[in-house]
Amino acid sequence: MKAKLVLEDGTVFNGISFGAEIEASGEIVFNTSMTGYQEILTDPSYKGEIVTMTYPLIGNYGINDEDIESYMAHVNGFIVKEFCTEPSNWRKQNKIEEYLKENNIVGISGIDTRALTKLLRIEGTMKGIITTEDIPEEELIQRAKGAPGLSGRDLVSEVTTKEVYTKGEGNQYKVALIDCGGKKNIVRSLVGRDCEVTVVPATTPAEEILSYNPDGIMLSNGPGDPQDASYVVKTVKELLGKKPIFGICLGHQILGLACGADTYKLKFGHRGANHPVKDLATNRVYITSQNHGFAIKEESVKDLDIEVTHINVNDGTVEGIRHKELPAFSVQYHPEASPGPEDSHYLFDNFIELMNK
Repeated sequence: MKAKLVLEDGTVFNGISFGAEIEASGEIVFNTSMTGYQEILTDPSYKGEIVTMTYPLIGNYGINDEDIESYMAHVNGFIVKEFCTEPSNWRKQNKIEEYLKENNIVGISGIDTRALTKLLRIEGTMKGIITTEDIPEEELIQRAKGAPGLSGRDLVSEVTTKEVYTKGEGNQYKVALIDCGGKKNIVRSLVGRDCEVTVVPATTPAEEILSYNPDGIMLSNGPGDPQDASYVVKTVKELLGKKPIFGICLGHQILGLACGADTYKLKFGHRGANHPVKDLATNRVYITSQNHGFAIKEESVKDLDIEVTHINVNDGTVEGIRHKELPAFSVQYHPEASPGPEDSHYLFDNFIELMNK
């Protein structure tokens, strides 16, 4: 079936629909990973976004249950140059087009993803729609302009767990994970280091979190603008100094806000599995997996009790902070990977060391 990708600036791409036969709207972003499309589809951080894969062939190894990072797929839509109709892999359990149908996600293929990515890099991310309706483009452009953006709405509440649950029961270290839209591999990374992880909704007050008597507190990744999750920022302010804290992605931004820093929206964000990050203490560069559209303002950190620990080699943006006096640190990227390189798994070990002090 013919489909169109329509951007708010009036650009129209014609392609073929696959997956669910619905109309989708959201912020159009791009991811440069060559693999890992299944983890991307199921990462709650992509809630509200229509994801463009820059690698030209997607779906060639199919879908399997092991690589799912959440309880469902979260992207609003999926854009590819070409999707594989006959995947081949010993773990394959499903095809990508069938998986999208089952999860009610629309995809569009056959468009020039290189041209789309260049446009987003030059102009910045835009709102847009994927549709199969054959109506005047002027009307479709107005729909694209009216699509919801990432700021001004609480996306965390749409993806956080509704109930408290525990993984790794009986393990040595007790960790409370504030779920802003966390990936499964964060929990797996902690459980694999002898942690009992109690996952709590993002709305859980500090007093209740402390009642679990955790040895440390984890702030997960998640979608949207961190300033729209002010209730989590308030909770973290109340937790600072009470227990060691480790934040990832949105959790990093929330820790920064809780410490008095400010955040801003990046022009087109960082999404991919090959972003170089420098550790300022060692000057070592790590290749990292990233997925964020917002960042901490470096100038807002000055005169605060936090310091920048990591920067992005490509654009110099803040990729890590730590508190100068309290046991709290965070990184903008994903040390748990899934997908991506595992260079930064050591950060979980650093968190364990903090809990041992």
